[in-house]
Amino acid sequence: MDGPVRASLDASAEPPPYFRGNEGSLVSALKTLLFFTILMVTLPIGLYFVSKAYIFEGSMKMSSSDSYFYAAIVAVLAVHVVLALFVYVAWNEGAPKGKGKHD
Repeated sequence: MDGPVRASLDASAEPPPYFRGNEGSLVSALKTLLFFTILMVTLPIGLYFVSKAYIFEGSMKMSSSDSYFYAAIVAVLAVHVVLALFVYVAWNEGAPKGKGKHD
């Protein structure tokens, strides 16, 4: 009586066959998400401080309050660029690699 129960439990321990094919795409999607998450955190903050110190206060000799304002604009623009790139990559991630001829 233990044999059929054990066999059914062993069979249910494996993921379904269709799931195995999606593991690569899942890993790819998670890598893409991780990359853009790190980029979303580091790029705007880095550009804020670099543009404030070196561009606006260093090269353009702006006051501290003016450089805060313009550096914040640079950071917001960087956020929008990263978001647009993420949407573009996510949209094209599932698309076929090769473009065939249309007859």
